[in-house]
Amino acid sequence: MFGALPAALTYYWRLKMPETARYTALVAKNAKQAASDMSKVLQMDIEAEPQKIEQEKIRYGLFSKEFAKRHGLHLLGTTTTWFLLDIAFYSQNLFQKDIFSAIGWIPSAKTMNALEEVYKIARAQTLIALCSTVPGYWFTVAFIDIMGRFAIQLMGFFFMTVFMFALAIPYDHWIHKDNRIGFVVMYSLTFFFANFGPNATTFVVPAEIFPARLRSTCHGISAAAGKLGAMVGAFGFLYLAQNKDKAKADAGYPAGIGVKNSLIVLGVINALGFLFTFLVPESKGKSLEEMSGENEDNGEGEAGASSSSSSNH
Repeated sequence: MFGALPAALTYYWRLKMPETARYTALVAKNAKQAASDMSKVLQMDIEAEPQKIEQEKIRYGLFSKEFAKRHGLHLLGTTTTWFLLDIAFYSQNLFQKDIFSAIGWIPSAKTMNALEEVYKIARAQTLIALCSTVPGYWFTVAFIDIMGRFAIQLMGFFFMTVFMFALAIPYDHWIHKDNRIGFVVMYSLTFFFANFGPNATTFVVPAEIFPARLRSTCHGISAAAGKLGAMVGAFGFLYLAQNKDKAKADAGYPAGIGVKNSLIVLGVINALGFLFTFLVPESKGKSLEEMSGENEDNGEGEAGASSSSSSNH
C-alpha cells in the first residue's frame, strides 16, 4: 500500500506533461500541437510547419526487411544486454541474504527470531545500497555525456565480470571469517559497476537509437526482454544456489550447484553482456534523427524532389 504513494504523487504532474514534439509531429501528424507544446517547454514562439509533416512518409515498419537491415542488430543488442543484465542484477539483489548467510556475514535464519532477521538483512542491504548502488547511479549521471553510453556499458559489464569471477573462483578463501569483509567489498563493487554501467544505460540507449514512430515499441521490447531476464534470474538462482547435498538444501528444493558455481554462472552471463554490447551504437552527442537515420531519409526525399524539379526545368 505504501509503495503506491510515490507513484500517486507523480500522477498530477505526469498529466501536465505534454507529449514529445517528435511523436506529435512525426507520428500523430499534428504540427500545430507539436509547435504549441514546444513553445510551452522552451518558452519561445515556434511556428508550425505542416507542409514538412505532410512530406514525411512511413518508409518501413517494425517487421520489414528495411528495419532489420538498419536496426535489427541494434534491437538484438538492446534486448540481449538488458536480458543478460537483469539475470545477474536481480539474482544478486534478491538473494543477497542467502549469499551473506553462506559466507557467515549474516547469521543463519535458524539462529534468529523474525524481527532480528529482518533487521540484520535490512542493515546489510542498506549498507550495500549506500556504498555501491546509489553512488553508481550518480557516477552515471555525472559521466554519461562525457564518456558516452557505449563506454559506460562496456566498462560496467567488464568489471562486473571481473569481480564476479574474483568472488567465485577463490570462493573457499572468502568464506573464512577473516576474509568476509573483502567478499562484501567486492560484491558491492559488482553493484557499483552495474549502476555505473548497464543498469543505467540499458534503458537509456533504446530511447535514443530507433526512429520516432518505433522508438517506444523497440524500447518496450528491450524492457520486456529485461523483465524476462529478471524472472530467469529470480527463479533460476533460487534453485541453482541450493547446496549440492540435498540434505543441506532448503526445504522443498532439490540439490543445486552451490553458491560458488552459481557465481561462476553469473560471471559468464556478465561476460556475454560485455560481448553483446558491441551491437549497440554510441549515441553520445548525436541527435535522435542522426541515430535513427531519419535525417538520411529526409535528405533522400528532399534530394529526389530537387532532382525531379530540376529535370522539369
